[in-house]
Amino acid sequence: MDTRYTRYTSASKAAIALAAVAAAVAACASNPVPDETIAVAKVAVQRAEQSGAPQAAPVELASARDKLARAEKANADHQPNPSIELANQATVDAQVAEAMAQKQRADKAAMEFDASMLALRQESNRNSTQAQ
Repeated sequence: MDTRYTRYTSASKAAIALAAVAAAVAACASNPVPDETIAVAKVAVQRAEQSGAPQAAPVELASARDKLARAEKANADHQPNPSIELANQATVDAQVAEAMAQKQRADKAAMEFDASMLALRQESNRNSTQAQ
């Protein structure tokens, strides 16, 4: 009977140790949701920076950078909810900045196209006037 008790106690100890190790690993692991959300925000900020947002939308880009930094700090402080919220806001701000930069480029291209069309019309009118 003493042997069964020893086996039972050893099995219980092993199970408890395994559960403790699993709990420790889970506690030490970083929360992937804030990390992934921050990674998305970082990419959005980088895209905005490369799209010309520093010149076209400096306020929106600065807001995105600020919120991203605050999200990273909240994540480092083990505050997942504020981290996720700030990272999502940073993503939106960066997307707005990128869209503003794209709009500015499109407006410039449209103005250049209009100027080209005007020049072609003037040339066409000049040629047709000379032909008469």
